[in-house]
Amino acid sequence: LLEIVSEPDLRNGEEAYAYLTEIRQLVRYLGISDGNMEEGSLRCDVNISVRPVGREAFGTKVEVKNLNSFRHVQKAIDFEFQRQVAAVEAGEVIYQETRTFDAGKGSTSVLRIKEDANDYRYFTEPDLAPVRLTPEWIEGLRGTLPELPRARKARYQNALGLSEYDAQLLTDDQATAAFFDALCGAGAPPKTAANWITGPVAG
Repeated sequence: LLEIVSEPDLRNGEEAYAYLTEIRQLVRYLGISDGNMEEGSLRCDVNISVRPVGREAFGTKVEVKNLNSFRHVQKAIDFEFQRQVAAVEAGEVIYQETRTFDAGKGSTSVLRIKEDANDYRYFTEPDLAPVRLTPEWIEGLRGTLPELPRARKARYQNALGLSEYDAQLLTDDQATAAFFDALCGAGAPPKTAANWITGPVAG
């Protein structure tokens, strides 16, 4: 189990959707997960807060759990943003709480209220030793990584002259990209190989 905790850098549901799409593509390329959210291979909880323009402190965060698709993540964030903005503008207090998303209604509802960090029951697991990642170890692993989607897409566009659209289609799936590379390696012109894969083969 690996948990990724991002900084509060995302501004809306669309950005969160794009972020999750890229993470899913990475774990698939690396062969560490199928990234299937509906089957539980990938999970996402979101923390949302609003901050009026001009205010330095972040607003009170609300966590939405039990999201099982990228679209649900996007819709939950967008709904919760609107709900919190309306509450702040009405002078209401935003409580630190956990909410759930109702896909049928497209809305969130309260699961439980958490007054402060102690309610999260954070504690150190005594049976798990801490893992120390040295810069040298990280760099050693970096050298074993395959060509990742973003770099591969850039190569297809810059070195092979493919359009962004074709490059995106070919790099969405690692096996498809590997097949395309094999075709080019065997002498097929890149555009011809791309058209064949995205047309007859995909069909």
